[in-house]
Amino acid sequence: MSMTDPIADMLTRIRNALAAGHTTVELRHSKLKGEIARVLKEEGFITDYQVDGDGAKRQVGITLKYFGDDNQPAIIGLKRVSRPGLRNYASCKEVPRVLNGMGIAIISTSSGIMTDKQARKAGVGGETLCQVW
Repeated sequence: MSMTDPIADMLTRIRNALAAGHTTVELRHSKLKGEIARVLKEEGFITDYQVDGDGAKRQVGITLKYFGDDNQPAIIGLKRVSRPGLRNYASCKEVPRVLNGMGIAIISTSSGIMTDKQARKAGVGGETLCQVW
């Protein structure tokens, strides 16, 4: 069975792993998934990520981040914004702000995958992939 939206699958796997209290998530590798994991690590939402294997069997392993004695997840919410049936594009002046700057929007631009703050600073727009808070 082919998958129509691998990014939504990635976000759902992360969401489900956080709800179940898992420490790691394994995903099939793609450049886009690797870049989204890189942005999540840079912004402090995950502890680490690594790419294992070679060729068609490459995997992205994501180590999830929790806080405190009661293990509260660092990621409270994940939302897929642009999807295959309804693409969502924003110019540099219309790049969305998530929770008034408390969260991030991950944007696919001509300069690569970046956060909403980086896109505004660079003066570029693009496709809003997802929002994380």
